[in-house]
This record gives sequence, structure tokens and C-alpha cells, in this order.
Amino acid sequence: MKFILGTKKYMTQVFTEEGKAIPGTLVEAGPIIVTQIKTKKNDGYDAIQVGYGSKKTKKVSKAIRGHVKKALPNSDDSFKLFEEFRVDSKLIETFKVGDVIDLSAFTSGDVLTVSGISKGKGFQGVVKRHGFAGGPRTHGQKHSEREPGSIGSTGPQKVFKGKRMAGRMGSDRITVKNLKAVQVDKDSNQIFISGAVPGRRGTILEIRSK
Repeated sequence: MKFILGTKKYMTQVFTEEGKAIPGTLVEAGPIIVTQIKTKKNDGYDAIQVGYGSKKTKKVSKAIRGHVKKALPNSDDSFKLFEEFRVDSKLIETFKVGDVIDLSAFTSGDVLTVSGISKGKGFQGVVKRHGFAGGPRTHGQKHSEREPGSIGSTGPQKVFKGKRMAGRMGSDRITVKNLKAVQVDKDSNQIFISGAVPGRRGTILEIRSK
């Protein structure tokens, strides 16, 4: 299993040798550093904790500083983000604290699974949030064009849980599968992924591949 953390830059397109345009997203990915090895014996599950980005240690607690020192013994910086990736128990022994993971593990053509936090859109009505059609524009309607309509039933006389109504939209964890790594530039830590990925510019993304 291959995994890395990255930052979404922008959407663009690249051209193949045959002249075909491939739309996609440019992501600045890695490097990440292994900060902790979690095993089923000690923690109840097998996982790799990694650190991404840079942050001055003056803004973090002493506990985090001590934790980071194991991975960065010669640096006074900390990490912007800590994340975990589940790893098979057979592969857990191949990692150790301080290992650097970059795009060298990925190649063009890899099938990727990308996860991230989607754009927040605030409080939205049912037309935008759920695609409701709204009420008719005529026949006595005046200010009901975007109303949800009936929200209950005669029998139970209550609103059931899970009813599609107005509310907060976006800022959810979204996972997109079966994306493809079109170009991988290990020198500049950039990977071009086909299609769209969750979030706005600057969103932290989890990129995984088998």
C-alpha cells in the first residue's frame, strides 16, 4: 500500500502525446515523515502516524515537541498536521520512526483513492442542498417557489429523523475512488491527478494507492 498527504493547488489540464486533453488537479504531495508506529499488540490496531508540513515549536505544547523529537532529532520545528494510515500487519515492520515518504513510491498510471474535506457552503435550503424542484410558479403561489413542501405525515404526526431539509451544507469528508495518477514529478513533489478532488485550494488531501 502506498500513501501520502498533499495540498490541493488548482485544476488544469495536460495533453498526451496523441494530443488528447486530460482534465485534472495538480497536488503538491509530501514529503511526510513517520512519527509513530502503532501495532495491534500495543494500540489494538496496526497503523502508521505521519507528520506533514512545518510549524514552529513555540506554538505547540511540550508533549508534542517531545513526540516530534523522535522523528526530527536535529530540528526545532514541528508538523502542521498529524495523520494516520492503516497498514497491514505484514508491512508494519518495514517502517520505522523517522522514515521519509515521498512521491518516489508513486508512478504514472497508479489508481488512486483521494480523501479530503469538501467546500463549506453554510446554511442552505432544500433546492441547493438536495436538488428539490420547489413549488409551482403559478396557481396562487406567491413566496413558495423554493419551499420544501410537506415535511410530515397524517398518521405518526411527527418529522422522521433523516428527513431531507434545509441545513448546513459542505465541510464533509469526501472520498473519491478510481482516480488516476497522470504525471508524477518527484523533484518538485507534485502529482497530477485525473478528475476533480474534494475541497478548495489549500485543502489537505489523503492520497492512497494499492
